[in-house]
Amino acid sequence: MTGYAQARAEENGLALRVSIRSVNHRFLDLHVRLPEGWEQLEPRLRQRVRQQIRRGHVDVTLRIETTGPATVQLNQQLAAAYARAAQELSREFVAAPAIDFVALMRLPGVVTGTGIPSEEEVERTSGLAMRCLDDALVRLDEMRCTEGAALAAEMRGRLSSIADRAKEIDKLAANLRPEYARRLSERLADLLANTSIEPARLAQEAALLAERSDVSEEVARLRSHLQQFDGLLESDPEAGKKLDFLLQEMQRESNTMLSKTPGVEGQGLAITDLALEVKAEVERLREQMQNVE
Repeated sequence: MTGYAQARAEENGLALRVSIRSVNHRFLDLHVRLPEGWEQLEPRLRQRVRQQIRRGHVDVTLRIETTGPATVQLNQQLAAAYARAAQELSREFVAAPAIDFVALMRLPGVVTGTGIPSEEEVERTSGLAMRCLDDALVRLDEMRCTEGAALAAEMRGRLSSIADRAKEIDKLAANLRPEYARRLSERLADLLANTSIEPARLAQEAALLAERSDVSEEVARLRSHLQQFDGLLESDPEAGKKLDFLLQEMQRESNTMLSKTPGVEGQGLAITDLALEVKAEVERLREQMQNVE
């Protein structure tokens, strides 16, 4: 979502410059700044930006300058009326009139042609303003695409890292059932001392413990999320919110794996370490997702 671009255009004695700045934001937060008198362009500019940008804090600034000779029109009748009023006040208060012509020209309506456009002029210039905005949007998109390609490559590297760890967890989990049976047998032997234990009942209890601690389902869902994530990166130009959701699901799977990790030596501790690494990689991806539209 981050980027900056500007474009210029010139026509009929006016020079326009549109600048667009975009930074991270969960939703589209659009701000448009226009010169005084050009406010009627704002709805059209907003609509065009919304057609191109879906997320981000976006600032759009339009600057307009005249390129031809500046013209200033003086309303002499109004200025004379102001001057006469000043003279009348001076006679009434018995004071010598001292008319400041610079101050006189600052009075409302004395000077016209100061850059505030008429509605007709704004309408004539609207097409040029929209073309200038389109050029800036194209350049902004080019910049964001370049940064997006680099970000996508980095994110795919993290997805590959998570997939490798999920594969290792799956292998370790498959070898844990005999470990469950051994641990359960040792605990029961300590508790029951000389009492014999039926092998069938021992196997049943070990199977129940293994089922409660089995992480294969979480690993399968994690792999599915990884595939969907990679597919969205490849094909969906507006995947930000969908990817956010998938990362939340990946985080949930890693948390569940940690809560189900058995307290056995060897494979159990290795699964815990790998699940923590998965969780850390998902967190890094969530930070990077702030830059994705």
